[in-house]
Amino acid sequence: MTEAPEAPREKRPQQVFTLLVELGRKAGDGLPKGATGAGLLLYATGVDEAEAVREAVAVLKLADLAPLDVTGYGTLAEREAAGEEIDAEERALMARALAENAVIVAQMEPFFGDERPGKD
Repeated sequence: MTEAPEAPREKRPQQVFTLLVELGRKAGDGLPKGATGAGLLLYATGVDEAEAVREAVAVLKLADLAPLDVTGYGTLAEREAAGEEIDAEERALMARALAENAVIVAQMEPFFGDERPGKD
């Protein structure tokens, strides 16, 4: 008896997700002296947000950074549907991330003292 060949899996397209990553400190991380961590705004590709987060965290760890928390803000389409205005520079970085299947860091903000997202 022969088995039916397995149907090819439908390949889901890569998308670009906007992520905000909170970093802690780690020896050799390159953050400024006196910084307690940093926030990174980045664009990462994945077939879904979970994959984009996994890929981004893996790349950051390879760069000797210490990711503590990741907040996802969705795809370009999701952000536009929520009423956000996306400028040309941000669109270009997203397009680059997609074309290169990469994690693109758009902005880094070091934290000093207790200045962390969500702490007032």
